[in-house]
Amino acid sequence: MQLCEFHNLKITRFTKNGAYLSEGDKAGDDSEVLLPGKEVPAGAKEGDTLRVFIYTDSSDRPIATVKEPLITKEAPAVLEVNQITPIGAFLNWGLDKDLLLPFREQTEPVTFNPATNESERLSAGDKIPVFLYVDKSGRPAASMRIYNNLMPGGEYLKDSAVEGTVIQINPELGVFVAIDDKYFGMIPIREIHDRVSLGDKICGRVSLVRDDGKYMISLTHKSHIQMDTDAQTILDALEEAGGTIPYGDKSDADAIKKKFHMSKAAFKRAVGQLYKEKKIIPGEQETKLNIT
Repeated sequence: MQLCEFHNLKITRFTKNGAYLSEGDKAGDDSEVLLPGKEVPAGAKEGDTLRVFIYTDSSDRPIATVKEPLITKEAPAVLEVNQITPIGAFLNWGLDKDLLLPFREQTEPVTFNPATNESERLSAGDKIPVFLYVDKSGRPAASMRIYNNLMPGGEYLKDSAVEGTVIQINPELGVFVAIDDKYFGMIPIREIHDRVSLGDKICGRVSLVRDDGKYMISLTHKSHIQMDTDAQTILDALEEAGGTIPYGDKSDADAIKKKFHMSKAAFKRAVGQLYKEKKIIPGEQETKLNIT
């Protein structure tokens, strides 16, 4: 009877503590496990078969529940941190006993803001992606190291649209993503312009399929599509500012990136397109709408 899995078990006997379930038909079988009385369905009787999930109680003994956990071993899930303790974090997984996330299985930071270069550590209330496993002591546990459990390859080709969950952040390298909760993907840090947190959902496109089958992901469209998007971003900013923005050909690249979430080169390409369309009047330190 495997821990952290669902089983169809028969009720073999009742006690003051609840109902004992077994894969066999006899009471006292070595495979018996307790279903606490508060979870025994009304009208249940010996011989009935129940679908239960097996985990461990506060004494680390196997115990059954008819509740549906928020995570199984089949796929990672985003769980909320209930408490930080000296032995690790405890997560809400929908069962009576919280799920332990040991310190050795934690990764940080949990958030990163490229505009300020600030990051945050794990704390109560955070919602983080984890996977479920059974540790060497035979207890359910969680790990944030989802990266090691992802598969290379898959059905995606270059420029395919993909969706995924942020599972790890490296402020110097990039953001790691679980595509469809099973394939490895990474967004280079140069493409991260806004605050990002573990558990965030992202949509992007495959910019490169590596030789090992892992995916590099871009959050931008292909250049000609992206230029149209960038041009609209600049037009929106001009209209919001009343027709003039203090950004031009000689403006600081970091200031442009912070304001428009695009590189200076992308800004200049979009400005050039708008100028050709006679929609703006560019300058060294400002850009104006062409209202003539």
